[in-house]
Amino acid sequence: MNGLLALDLQLPLVGAALIGVGLFHALLPRLIGWPKDLAGTTLLTRQVSFAHLFFIALTCVLLGLLPLTLAPQLLAGGPLATALLVGQTLFWGARWLFQFAVFSPRLWRGDRFRTAGHVAFSLLWTWVTGVFLAALVHVLTR
Repeated sequence: MNGLLALDLQLPLVGAALIGVGLFHALLPRLIGWPKDLAGTTLLTRQVSFAHLFFIALTCVLLGLLPLTLAPQLLAGGPLATALLVGQTLFWGARWLFQFAVFSPRLWRGDRFRTAGHVAFSLLWTWVTGVFLAALVHVLTR
């Protein structure tokens, strides 16, 4: 495929973005004030929160490595590639849905930094989900 919208270009870009999101999790607690927010909680709650943060970051990196390094194989189809594309589409589609159905607008309305974050992540999850969905449709209609 040729052009900026070509899946063989978009998949590695999505992969790189997901790796970036995973690495961004190292800064996230300080940016959103977790140390202060969690200071009054139990040690168990603090440790579980940071453990979950680590595994979310690791998941983003690992799920990003697939399209970054294996875009041609994913687009070639086959049972494994199709299963991976279905999984990625469902996973990131659920993340897209959470952006609008779970996170309250009260968290970002009236705060420029958080509004910018909401808009940026809304666009990111739309793009990521759309690329995986397009790749899945491509594989299923070959």
